[in-house]
Amino acid sequence: MLSRIASELYWMARYLERAETIARVLDVTNKLSMMPLRDNEEQGLQVPLNLTGTGQLFSATYPSLTMHNLVSFFALDSRNHSSIYSCLQMAWNNAHAVRGHLSSEVWESINATWIEMKQIRRQGINSMGADTFFDWVKERSHLFRGAMFGTQLRSDTMCFIRLGTLLERADSTARLLEVKNALMVSDDDQVREYYRMDTLLRAVSASEAYHSIYKQPLSRDTIAELMILRTEIPRSLRVCVGDIVQQLELIGGNSSNHPRRLAHTLLTELRFSTISDLNRVGLHNWLVSFLGRISSIAESVNHTYLEAQ
Repeated sequence: MLSRIASELYWMARYLERAETIARVLDVTNKLSMMPLRDNEEQGLQVPLNLTGTGQLFSATYPSLTMHNLVSFFALDSRNHSSIYSCLQMAWNNAHAVRGHLSSEVWESINATWIEMKQIRRQGINSMGADTFFDWVKERSHLFRGAMFGTQLRSDTMCFIRLGTLLERADSTARLLEVKNALMVSDDDQVREYYRMDTLLRAVSASEAYHSIYKQPLSRDTIAELMILRTEIPRSLRVCVGDIVQQLELIGGNSSNHPRRLAHTLLTELRFSTISDLNRVGLHNWLVSFLGRISSIAESVNHTYLEAQ
């Protein structure tokens, strides 16, 4: 496969996953902002900005930090490259460039999503409501994955789509954990801490899984263990890295030793680590290290497969 085609597929998948992540984070931020629990509401509203590193751009664009402005900034604002609108636009551009490598169902799912997104932007979020919009983004992402798994040829095309999805998911899950962990550490209100832990689980669709596995009240350690080390939920860091290893093995090639070595090393550490090991290092330090290593894997993938040799 040409590196240009691999790059388009990879980034198409990353942008689609990023749009879903932003929708999930906005959804739980919006729900939490409606609860009369907190003295410092702005701290919770900072989560999407901290997650994407767009605080400076937001401050320069909007006069105040409110949920309404946050939704406008992250849903439809084309000036924000992390907005759902921008992510879907870039995903469509990439998909259009490699349309011949996608099944008709996969292409139609992306094309229809982009057509509907442009219509929503013309009408505004208020025409359907924020909650409905977030659900729509998640449903369109699910539709894309369903079409991909159900109709896409099992070839390098599928591998690069999966690789982009998994690297983006691992990065965003770790960032969300880091942001939420910082908020909980700095807050001595047990009620707020509980709701922050609950919204963290809901942001990755793991609330039901948590109660099914642990059958005990929420705690920082068990949530960290679930989202980092357990293999039962598809968004845990261990599952993401394990699937990244699998896709890299399927792609193979004589020049691919470096990204495979980085991914295998990280997976081995995750397999044989416990939450006590992570706590000894400090969860903040461990997550920062993990983000750096995921970034190194992504850079190695880019150099090995996606850049013209």
